[in-house]
Amino acid sequence: MAERVRGVVAREKGAPVTLETVLVPDPGPGEAKVKVQACGVCHTDLHYREGGINDAFPFLLGHEAAGIVESVGDGVTEVAPGDYVILNWRAVCGECRACRRGRPWYCFSTHNAVQPMTLEDGTPLSPALGIGAFADKTLVAAGQCTKVDPKAPPQVAGLLGCGVMAGLGAAINTGGVGRGDTVAVIGCGGVGDAAIAGARLAGARTIIAVDVDDRKLAWAKDFGATHTVNSTSSDPVEAIRGLTDGFGADVVIDAVGRPETYRTAFFARDLAGTVVLVGVPNPTMTIELPLIEVFGRGGSLKSSWYGDCLPSRDFPTMIELYLQGRLPLERFVSETIGLDGVEAAFEKMHHGDVLRSVVVL
Repeated sequence: MAERVRGVVAREKGAPVTLETVLVPDPGPGEAKVKVQACGVCHTDLHYREGGINDAFPFLLGHEAAGIVESVGDGVTEVAPGDYVILNWRAVCGECRACRRGRPWYCFSTHNAVQPMTLEDGTPLSPALGIGAFADKTLVAAGQCTKVDPKAPPQVAGLLGCGVMAGLGAAINTGGVGRGDTVAVIGCGGVGDAAIAGARLAGARTIIAVDVDDRKLAWAKDFGATHTVNSTSSDPVEAIRGLTDGFGADVVIDAVGRPETYRTAFFARDLAGTVVLVGVPNPTMTIELPLIEVFGRGGSLKSSWYGDCLPSRDFPTMIELYLQGRLPLERFVSETIGLDGVEAAFEKMHHGDVLRSVVVL
């Protein structure tokens, strides 16, 4: 029987979100119902509200979450009621061509719950990234639940469900940052700062943070940046070269996703260096680069999807690093709010006032 819970809903493009009654079905085969304990407010949720993802309104927002499995459907073996989990939007299928090639972090057929959650009048909701966790409870595919150590508080653990893992993975998984490398990160919001933290974990000797906001550059130093560059007052390419013996960085991570930041990343890397695009561009953006430079500089131009993470591998590892005091996840939490504070959190995020607002239930 469907259960009535509170949920944050975006009913139409650009309209303020509303707190509504949501009906959550009992889990069917392969599904799990999760009692949400905390959920970060991510830019992706704002993109959904603004119609930037698709137009399948109304949306049940929220996806960067941790909680407790309440019940499971038939055939579920990977989690059980009472398990403490981080929710993820990459429930790998194990059968697609990427999975068969041993690259499940590229899975092309990830799983979501089959049954819809609905409004009281029966209108089906589109859950953000197949999760919909700005709610007291949500229904997901069981593979979207990753068990982690319950000693990590949910407002911290849940951040790995999207933005923080995207940044960490951009440095560690996609960029392959290693000991002694030089790294530059363009854009020092939550994802960029996570990339800085990841580069520090991986042993980079020089980590250069680039942004237009001195306040964000100060935050970046808290996560391990060794140098900062305000690109409104300095040419970032020349500044990065100046901090890397004139060569450019081994790995440059674009956490903004605009043509101008990507060009900066491209020209600020060393010969045979790597560019990682983890910031999400909008569909209208294009870029032009001299083909001789693409050829002559060599190296790699990579995109990082979800930090190329494999939740079953990466989430428990990152939580263990946090518990050891080696990964300061708590520094990403700027404030904790209730479900009724999501719209105000969007405004703060838009103005760059927070790294993460986190809904705590």
